[in-house]
Amino acid sequence: QVQLVESGGGLGQPGGSLRLSCAASGSIFSIYAMGWYRQAPGKQRELVADIIRGGITNYADSVKGRFTISRDNAKNTVYLQMNSLKPEDTAVYYCNANLQVTRYSGSAPYWGQGTQVTVSS
Repeated sequence: QVQLVESGGGLGQPGGSLRLSCAASGSIFSIYAMGWYRQAPGKQRELVADIIRGGITNYADSVKGRFTISRDNAKNTVYLQMNSLKPEDTAVYYCNANLQVTRYSGSAPYWGQGTQVTVSS
Protein backbone atom coordinates (compact mmCIF):
# COMPACT_ATOMS: atom_id res chain seq x y z
CA GLN A 1 0.00 0.00 0.00
CA VAL A 2 1.39 3.34 -1.09
CA GLN A 3 0.21 6.66 0.32
CA LEU A 4 0.97 10.20 -0.77
CA VAL A 5 0.09 12.74 1.89
CA GLU A 6 0.05 16.42 1.00
CA SER A 7 0.22 19.37 3.35
CA GLY A 8 0.68 23.12 3.22
CA GLY A 9 -2.28 24.32 1.22
CA GLY A 10 -4.59 27.07 2.33
CA LEU A 11 -5.22 30.73 1.71
CA GLY A 12 -2.52 32.91 0.21
CA GLN A 13 -2.55 36.55 -0.77
CA PRO A 14 -1.73 37.83 -4.25
CA GLY A 15 2.02 38.33 -4.36
CA GLY A 16 2.47 36.10 -1.35
CA SER A 17 3.94 32.64 -0.87
CA LEU A 18 2.87 29.15 0.10
CA ARG A 19 4.80 25.92 0.36
CA LEU A 20 3.36 22.49 -0.35
CA SER A 21 4.82 19.22 0.82
CA CYS A 22 4.06 15.65 -0.19
CA ALA A 23 5.45 12.59 1.53
CA ALA A 24 5.25 9.14 -0.03
CA SER A 25 5.12 6.16 2.29
CA GLY A 26 4.39 2.45 2.24
CA SER A 27 5.77 -0.34 0.12
CA ILE A 28 8.10 1.61 -2.17
CA PHE A 29 11.13 0.22 -3.96
CA SER A 30 12.07 3.23 -6.03
CA ILE A 31 10.57 6.56 -7.04
CA TYR A 32 11.43 7.77 -10.52
CA ALA A 33 9.59 11.07 -10.65
CA MET A 34 7.49 13.22 -8.34
CA GLY A 35 5.41 16.18 -9.27
CA TRP A 36 2.50 18.49 -8.71
CA TYR A 37 -0.64 18.87 -10.76
CA ARG A 38 -3.55 21.22 -10.22
CA GLN A 39 -7.18 21.38 -11.17
CA ALA A 40 -9.24 24.53 -11.06
CA PRO A 41 -13.07 24.43 -11.11
CA GLY A 42 -14.34 23.61 -14.57
CA LYS A 43 -10.86 22.93 -15.93
CA GLN A 44 -8.80 19.85 -16.65
CA ARG A 45 -6.03 18.74 -14.36
CA GLU A 46 -2.72 20.18 -15.53
CA LEU A 47 0.93 19.63 -14.75
CA VAL A 48 2.46 22.34 -12.58
CA ALA A 49 5.96 20.95 -12.13
CA ASP A 50 7.79 17.68 -11.83
CA ILE A 51 11.25 16.46 -10.89
CA ILE A 52 12.94 13.20 -11.73
CA ARG A 53 15.31 11.35 -9.45
CA GLY A 54 18.37 12.93 -11.05
CA GLY A 55 17.07 16.38 -10.22
CA ILE A 56 15.91 17.52 -13.65
CA THR A 57 12.87 19.73 -13.34
CA ASN A 58 10.04 20.69 -15.64
CA TYR A 59 7.58 23.56 -15.16
CA ALA A 60 4.39 24.76 -16.75
CA ASP A 61 4.95 28.07 -18.52
CA SER A 62 2.41 29.73 -16.25
CA VAL A 63 4.53 29.11 -13.13
CA LYS A 64 8.08 29.42 -14.45
CA GLY A 65 10.09 31.89 -12.39
CA ARG A 66 7.52 31.85 -9.57
CA PHE A 67 7.34 28.22 -8.38
CA THR A 68 10.21 25.95 -7.42
CA ILE A 69 9.98 22.19 -7.07
CA SER A 70 12.47 20.26 -4.97
CA ARG A 71 12.81 16.76 -3.68
CA ASP A 72 14.32 14.95 -0.70
CA ASN A 73 15.00 11.43 -1.95
CA ALA A 74 15.91 10.16 1.52
CA LYS A 75 12.48 11.18 2.79
CA ASN A 76 10.53 10.35 -0.37
CA THR A 77 9.20 13.90 -0.18
CA VAL A 78 8.58 16.55 -2.79
CA TYR A 79 8.05 20.25 -2.15
CA LEU A 80 6.55 23.07 -4.14
CA GLN A 81 7.56 26.58 -3.15
CA MET A 82 5.03 28.97 -4.64
CA ASN A 83 5.99 32.65 -4.73
CA SER A 84 4.36 35.68 -6.34
CA LEU A 85 1.01 33.99 -6.10
CA LYS A 86 -1.76 35.01 -8.47
CA PRO A 87 -5.53 34.49 -8.18
CA GLU A 88 -5.31 32.17 -11.19
CA ASP A 89 -3.15 29.82 -9.12
CA THR A 90 -6.29 28.93 -7.17
CA ALA A 91 -6.92 25.21 -7.57
CA VAL A 92 -6.74 21.85 -5.89
CA TYR A 93 -3.11 20.74 -6.02
CA TYR A 94 -2.37 17.03 -6.36
CA CYS A 95 0.88 15.29 -5.64
CA ASN A 96 1.96 12.60 -8.09
CA ALA A 97 4.68 9.98 -7.88
CA ASN A 98 5.79 7.55 -10.55
CA LEU A 99 7.22 4.64 -8.62
CA GLN A 100 7.98 0.94 -8.34
CA VAL A 101 6.65 -1.06 -5.41
CA THR A 102 9.08 -3.94 -5.94
CA ARG A 103 12.31 -4.54 -7.85
CA TYR A 104 10.39 -6.55 -10.41
CA SER A 105 7.34 -4.38 -10.92
CA GLY A 106 6.98 -1.69 -13.53
CA SER A 107 6.54 1.91 -12.51
CA ALA A 108 3.05 3.25 -12.01
CA PRO A 109 1.54 6.61 -11.07
CA TYR A 110 0.16 7.27 -7.60
CA TRP A 111 -1.80 10.31 -6.46
CA GLY A 112 -2.37 12.20 -3.27
CA GLN A 113 -5.81 13.26 -2.11
CA GLY A 114 -5.30 16.89 -3.09
CA THR A 115 -4.90 20.09 -1.14
CA GLN A 116 -6.78 23.32 -1.79
CA VAL A 117 -4.83 26.46 -2.60
CA THR A 118 -6.82 29.69 -2.73
CA VAL A 119 -5.21 32.97 -3.68
CA SER A 120 -7.32 35.92 -2.72
CA SER A 121 -7.08 39.23 -0.92
